[in-house]
Amino acid sequence: MNDESQKEKLRQHFARRVTTQARVVLDTWQEIHKDRNLAGALRDEFAAATDKLVRYAQRFEMTSHAEAGTQILELLKDWQANSPLEDDLERPIQDAIESLSRSTLRRTDQENTEAPHQFRRTPVYIALANEEMAVRLIRQLEFFGFRAEAFTSAEKLIDACALHKPETILMDVNFSGVVNAGIATIEQLQERHDTPIPIIFVSDEDGSIETRLRASRCGGEEFFYPAVDPGQLIEKIETYTHGNSVEPYKVLVLDDSRAQAKYMETVLRKAGMTAHIITDPLQIIHALEEFSPEIIILDMYMPGCTGMEIARVIRQQDRFHSVPIIYLSAEEDVTKQLHAMSLGGDDFLTKPIDPKHLVSTIHNRGRRARSLLALMIRDSLTGLYNHTHTLHLLEQEIVRARQKEQSLCFVMLDIDYFKKVNDTFGHPIGDRVLRSLSMFLKQRLRKTDHIGRYGGEEFAIILPDTRPSDARNVLNEIRERFSELLQPAGDREFNVTFSCGVASWDNESSQALCERADRALYSSKEQGRNCVTLAET
Repeated sequence: MNDESQKEKLRQHFARRVTTQARVVLDTWQEIHKDRNLAGALRDEFAAATDKLVRYAQRFEMTSHAEAGTQILELLKDWQANSPLEDDLERPIQDAIESLSRSTLRRTDQENTEAPHQFRRTPVYIALANEEMAVRLIRQLEFFGFRAEAFTSAEKLIDACALHKPETILMDVNFSGVVNAGIATIEQLQERHDTPIPIIFVSDEDGSIETRLRASRCGGEEFFYPAVDPGQLIEKIETYTHGNSVEPYKVLVLDDSRAQAKYMETVLRKAGMTAHIITDPLQIIHALEEFSPEIIILDMYMPGCTGMEIARVIRQQDRFHSVPIIYLSAEEDVTKQLHAMSLGGDDFLTKPIDPKHLVSTIHNRGRRARSLLALMIRDSLTGLYNHTHTLHLLEQEIVRARQKEQSLCFVMLDIDYFKKVNDTFGHPIGDRVLRSLSMFLKQRLRKTDHIGRYGGEEFAIILPDTRPSDARNVLNEIRERFSELLQPAGDREFNVTFSCGVASWDNESSQALCERADRALYSSKEQGRNCVTLAET
């Protein structure tokens, strides 16, 4: 090995250490968000992890990580130990965290090193009678960024859970070969935790209703019979882990009383929501465009207009036709309330507002609105954006790139020889490959990136603020890792690859950008598949 190769190996090793420490910082911040009551207690742990990150990043000359970490440490000087996190400090820390997240997930051209293998801190525990299946599952889970550990005895599992509560447990109903021993172990284990651990039960036998009820009562979210393959189990494990953290609801509040509006903002933010307040009804169109709310709260009576009139204006825009609108008023006349809701409203809350009632109403309305929206804009098989909405997002990102003078890349991705997969292993296995790739992409791309199922085995990815060389490097990384993943099909396993075309936006229409990416994809196919091609400008 020559000197250059040795230096490159060292650079990759250092990059792994820095980005692994960055992941510890990000995970600790997530823990703070998950339970605000523990924020004060976690403050010192968060500071220590960030300080360690800065020292690593400075030592290994990873500037972006060092700068983001230093910014966090400066902000933490205003957060006293064992004190709650104040709202006015949370936002700037979150901005610094997002900057660190971008550094961790997307490298610049100069930092072209192999991406580290990042694990979520909280483990997944596996307790199966079939040890070979457990080993296969752990190997597959590692590809998807999980840290998994197998156990062969109930005592060791219970001890491990006492030390570190897992994200979820995959438990054999007849663990250790004893009837219902797995359920008994979980019953014993759940008694030791204030909040139950989600359990996925598997069984080689069709359990009786008594067995299934018992499994459900001790935290069983799933009961698989007959035992399923690793692909299906990983999809379920992904569902019951915190990797699918729910995005905060975006709530727009219009109230002519600034004091009332600020009170609402405080209540909503304490409930973990993102609030945007305005006091002038004439600002509503601008606020809708800038903020894109999921829920709108309107004061009923304001100088110059009523909430009902504003609701009618909002409903005239197709984008906001289905966004829930909640009226606020001291009006107690039920007839007037019903009339107001007939003119575009969805709910009515009377002043003074009970904070718990407000938060509960927003959660109920928001959850339903998101479910309806998902049916309209997402692909039912993969959960990715559908073709139409992907193109809509591309149009939006082109507008944003033009305004901010930023780069933008569009990617067309196609699974190689997918018809052969369907013909050889059947369409259910083919569907699982599609879901596997969609999960792989979601875990390895940024939250600001958009992933869509373009049609069939073809995917589209929108990469804002990304140079073409960066896009190529990231997609190549994902392609190489995905090609190593063993796809299970009964007692057989096989590998799948994909081809990519990447086009950088060049002040053109979305249609022209899509066509260039498609031509680049076709070029990858012509070159023998399993590669990434940059489109010509």
